[in-house]
Amino acid sequence: MSNPKAQVPTEEITRAILVLRGHRVLLDSELASLYGATTKRFNEQIRRNRRRFPADFMFHLTAEESSSLRSQFATLKTGRGQHRKYLPYVFTEHGAAATILDSPRAVEMSVYVVRAFVQLREMLASKTALVRKLNELDGKLKNHDEAITAILSAIRELMNPPPPKRRGIGFTASINEKS
Repeated sequence: MSNPKAQVPTEEITRAILVLRGHRVLLDSELASLYGATTKRFNEQIRRNRRRFPADFMFHLTAEESSSLRSQFATLKTGRGQHRKYLPYVFTEHGAAATILDSPRAVEMSVYVVRAFVQLREMLASKTALVRKLNELDGKLKNHDEAITAILSAIRELMNPPPPKRRGIGFTASINEKS
């Protein structure tokens, strides 16, 4: 049974995870706040330990991506990112797990970060399976719809009265009459 206290940080972290360039990532300011450090101090440690963060662990946002995030999220405008000198870093799951701060809080929070990424991956996997099932049902329904439409048109044709038999024009006498 999981600890209820552990679920709250994991859910908060999961909400902070963004999808950029096809990767699920966390902003440097989010990680710094989770670890109990300032973004400036956190990024200093990143620069000092650059070998721990290859390109698939972390990357800089472009100016366009950064401004897009600011316009989408009000939290980035107030206090986090509005007056930044440099473009923010973002960390993939592996980069977020590479703890560079030695504080007890940073070590504890890195566990929660990993759990949040795992939880998000599991949710996406279950949604993928659900989408596949819905697509299968949709295909079956389309086949059923076509069959039902064909049946209904056949029934409508049977319900239409046959066209009336027309009598010939003019006087016709029956030849088989008895006089």
